[in-house]
Amino acid sequence: MNASFGIDHPLLATHDIEGLRATLISIGFNMTDIGKHPWGTSTSLAMFDGCLLEIMGIYDESLLDEVPAGDFRFGRHIYDHLQIREGVALSALHSTNSIADAEQAEAAGFTVAGHLEFGRDVTLPDQSTGRTKTTLALLPDCQFPRLSFFLCQQHRPNLIYVPEWLEHPNTVRGICGINIEANIKYHAALKAQFAGLYSGFEEFDGGFQFQTANGALRILTADAFEQAVGPLPDAWCPEDLPSILGMDFYATDLSALNSFIAEAKLDCCIIENGIFLANSSFAANTTLRFFNIRPDI
Repeated sequence: MNASFGIDHPLLATHDIEGLRATLISIGFNMTDIGKHPWGTSTSLAMFDGCLLEIMGIYDESLLDEVPAGDFRFGRHIYDHLQIREGVALSALHSTNSIADAEQAEAAGFTVAGHLEFGRDVTLPDQSTGRTKTTLALLPDCQFPRLSFFLCQQHRPNLIYVPEWLEHPNTVRGICGINIEANIKYHAALKAQFAGLYSGFEEFDGGFQFQTANGALRILTADAFEQAVGPLPDAWCPEDLPSILGMDFYATDLSALNSFIAEAKLDCCIIENGIFLANSSFAANTTLRFFNIRPDI
């Protein structure tokens, strides 16, 4: 299970949520039906034990400014980033107490815009029903908008982390890292920012990383990203501001995963203890790596 401030789920914002969902299903993910948020975004999830893979689109532009959290509007934030390019526009950190965790984040220098609560009706595999309850604490970053975060607390985890829903044919079991490209001029500020949430960090050539309760949060220059992770997305272009350009996952059987990738005719590369999907365009300009052990640069 995850713990407070562990990586929970970066949001892959896309213009074609149906197409991306179909592709993820083709490589062995068990994706939920497409749902809708009251602020105009559509969503589909692959659920793991304590974290998610979430893809997000826009279904109604007239709702983008609904349900604000202070001055922050969730739908508008996703929409504005999609006008620039597809990719990770907002990322969730796990929370076990959204109020206390937000206070800790604020003490560490993050801005807390406000809180949102919502739920959805679910039918469990045994046909019993329930309604989820989720609280978000929004942490928008005006300096680095693509590194805006929010804390995500599931008050009824038994309606989210249902064993049958956590099984994926490709044997992926969860997220084990995110990879952030950042110009070296921003490294000191990012190191200071994340040091307020995480106790230590490891430096390496071209970057550094913090270990969260659910995988590594890794910051790299563009050159270090290409050397340690893989090619930068074609649609990235040299952006001045930092952004999450890669996600790492853990799988128990890479051969099973590789069979799905081959069947879907996606280019991949075999790397040490893992598989790298060479073309990030199919995953909303986000490079995906899969490991059978937790990766370490």
